[in-house]
Amino acid sequence: MEFSQYNVNSLMYITPRPEIVFTEGRGMWLTDNNGKRYLDYLQGWAVNCLGHCPAVIHEALVAQSQKLLNPSPAFYNAPMVELATMLTQQSCFDRVFFTNSGAEANEGAVKLARKWGQLNKNGAYEIITFDHGFHGRTLAMMSASGKPGWDTIFAPQVSGFPKADLNDIASVEKLITDKTVGVMLEPVQGEGGVIPASREFMQALRALTEKHGILLIVDEVQTGMGRTGELFGYQLSGIEPDIMTLAKGIGGGVPLGALLCREEVACFVPGDQGGTYNGAPLMTAVGIAVLKTVGQPEFLAAVKESGAYLSQQLMKLSDDFGLQGERGEGLLRALKLGQPIGAQIVETARNMEPFGLLLNSPRPDLLRFMPALNVSKEEIDQMLAMLREILAQIKK
Repeated sequence: MEFSQYNVNSLMYITPRPEIVFTEGRGMWLTDNNGKRYLDYLQGWAVNCLGHCPAVIHEALVAQSQKLLNPSPAFYNAPMVELATMLTQQSCFDRVFFTNSGAEANEGAVKLARKWGQLNKNGAYEIITFDHGFHGRTLAMMSASGKPGWDTIFAPQVSGFPKADLNDIASVEKLITDKTVGVMLEPVQGEGGVIPASREFMQALRALTEKHGILLIVDEVQTGMGRTGELFGYQLSGIEPDIMTLAKGIGGGVPLGALLCREEVACFVPGDQGGTYNGAPLMTAVGIAVLKTVGQPEFLAAVKESGAYLSQQLMKLSDDFGLQGERGEGLLRALKLGQPIGAQIVETARNMEPFGLLLNSPRPDLLRFMPALNVSKEEIDQMLAMLREILAQIKK
């Protein structure tokens, strides 16, 4: 079907999109309306942790759709209870509230922290966040984020989110006042350019928050569910936060998120939090299938192995083309280009023949890689060969 036959003008314009329509996906590959295939290193921005249309998600959706879709969050349902139990058993948290997205989970985390501050910290409400951090696109989460320009785009901002510098513990400490209720960060800043918080910084941050009696909140929307090689990114540092948010990978492609907290922080009362679809059995049944797969020790070991291989090969590519190295954790990695050619690489890669390559450039001088967690060595090698060809063209 020709692109001109699709009435794309019916959609609200929010981003420039190429004139292709994706019609099918399997594993690491997408197919467009012309039958062209693309090796996909975006995977919905780290959403499709098991690739496109994996059998375990298909089977979970079909089975649950024949039983129960949504009985209302006013009642328990079996998949909701099972997934919450699995998450608490495999983390340091005791309570779970399910959401539909990462931004919604992060909003819930802020609400929970502020409620806890009302009860335990004389109404303290400020949450220290970080420059270049990203927590979602609601008004409050845009205010919590440290993305340049977001402080004016929908002004006025929601107050209460002073910004510190990642991996600089002194910058956090100087912002703590009697109004501070917590600190919120991504273990790896994804949209900010795949910038990991160091082990030492995370441990110092946990010690600092405990010293001041404030909450440590980890936004694991992008780093959770095996992306870093551990089930949750905070486990890389051997710490235990007070609150965690999940989305993206937990649904493997369907809209699902979660807000988790320790028992002593779970202070919501009826009326404080809710949502029409929170904990819907259709979505939580998928979450169970994903967690049963990703949570296996051998699966996580394979993610670490693939991440180490991708890191090693990106460094070789960097050395060969005079780039500035790579960074990341597990299968969330970035190649530092050293010059603003990211957009050119992304477009060239997509237009390659006979098949294209889908890449992401969150900053002009950076490429971000977010493959399915079960990506094969051959698919990594194939991507690297294609990228090598592009770099040879652009940097000659």
